[in-house]
Amino acid sequence: MAKFELKLPKMGESVAEATITSWLKDIGDTIEADEAVLEIATDKVDSEVPSEVDGVLIEKLFDVDAVVQVGETIAVIQTEGGDTIEVKAAVVEPEATKAAAEVAQTVVAAKSAVAPVVSSEDRFYSPLVKNIAKQEGISQTELDTILGTGKDGRVTKNDIKSHLESRSSAPVAAAKAEAVSVPTKTTAKPKAAPIVASGEDEIIEMSRMGKLISKHMVDSIQTSAHVQSFIEADVTNIWNWRNKHKDSFKRREGENLTFTPIFMEAVAKAIRDFPMINISIQGDTIVKKKHINLGMAAALGDGNLIVPVIKNADQLNLLGMAKKVNDLAKRARENKLNPDDIQGGTYTVTNVGTFGSIMGTPIINQPQVAILALGAIRKVPAVIETPEGDFIGIRYKMFLSHSYDHRVVNGALGGQFVKAVKDYLEAWDSNREI
Repeated sequence: MAKFELKLPKMGESVAEATITSWLKDIGDTIEADEAVLEIATDKVDSEVPSEVDGVLIEKLFDVDAVVQVGETIAVIQTEGGDTIEVKAAVVEPEATKAAAEVAQTVVAAKSAVAPVVSSEDRFYSPLVKNIAKQEGISQTELDTILGTGKDGRVTKNDIKSHLESRSSAPVAAAKAEAVSVPTKTTAKPKAAPIVASGEDEIIEMSRMGKLISKHMVDSIQTSAHVQSFIEADVTNIWNWRNKHKDSFKRREGENLTFTPIFMEAVAKAIRDFPMINISIQGDTIVKKKHINLGMAAALGDGNLIVPVIKNADQLNLLGMAKKVNDLAKRARENKLNPDDIQGGTYTVTNVGTFGSIMGTPIINQPQVAILALGAIRKVPAVIETPEGDFIGIRYKMFLSHSYDHRVVNGALGGQFVKAVKDYLEAWDSNREI
């Protein structure tokens, strides 16, 4: 018999640790290769950790809610064979491990002096953020005021460091004194409003993901000054072109040709024309993004939405865009997205037409400053202008709904951008090959 050490795998460049949310296997259970053993949560995404071998689970090294560093052994699986099998530090990020060790030493030194920071249902803090807060003497009250730019509005390491830099020039003695003193009076947490329901009503607890999405949406509304511009696009040429090529594309590539990659290509071109849409805000500073990384709202298996990102979208041809769109959508439905798949977005597109809506007013995906909603494609009567005169004909049309942050995107830029998307769609070449 041999023993295989299951380690926490590398999950992205910025992910150094994860919290165990549940064990899917108990000690003594038989496990097959690629079968999930436990579920974990990071600042970016929830995921499963699969086994790399067949065997029997004989030891769990961490309990639920424990924080594990990338590369640490989390379980031991007994396999058929000789010596102990071990995955070496190839999956460990040396810098992340070193940083985590330094933070751990700081926490031990500060434990007796700083009141602990805790997460709540409304605001989650990763262990790394908590440790930095203790190290820097940041109180719970102060931490709650920091705007989070991470997934679902979570406070990241960069957020807390930016906060420390911004307050470095201001007097901090009072804040430090509050953070390190032993509290003599605890402020009571406001009680939740009682649930009002009749005996026949069903009360459903929101899922963890649902709570995070809810908070992210509310935070975005409270952060950005949302305004909208709407425009109608004639996509008759695109409709006919797709009908002409979708069957041959399916036979050749083994997957569907949808409208989404066509729309994404048009959005990427428009962003290249209007780069000040591709920005974010940090305090009073505007960060102009070099890369065009398009977020694509996609459905998860449980009905919730997630936004995987098409990196460097303006560098892809239509075939490459179609492949990427299909891959991300498929892995989203199967809950197989990686943390890197959903980070780094600079602009988001959501398709409300999938549900039959002709238009919508989408909420900005922070820290971005704009989002585009694609309405349903409808067959409508329209006035067609020709050199011989105007006449009524049947056309395929759709509404584009553009929400943008009026703090930095004025009506002219917001309107010109969505007009550029419309122009690219209407200029579609019916003879184009894919």
